[in-house]
Amino acid sequence: MYISILNTCVGCGACAVINPEVFDIQGSKAIINTNRIDDTEDLCIDAAINCPVNAITLNDY
Repeated sequence: MYISILNTCVGCGACAVINPEVFDIQGSKAIINTNRIDDTEDLCIDAAINCPVNAITLNDY
């Protein structure tokens, strides 16, 4: 799974609460720890669904 954060991210932190192993907030934007994506794909999907500004995109490799 490939994840990207769009510029529309407002840094609300919802993704980091849902999946702290992959998402973190740095400044006013989310950042991604790509080393942990494969272990927590279900939580990554939950984070994308719950992003209030739809700033998380998920794609297959």
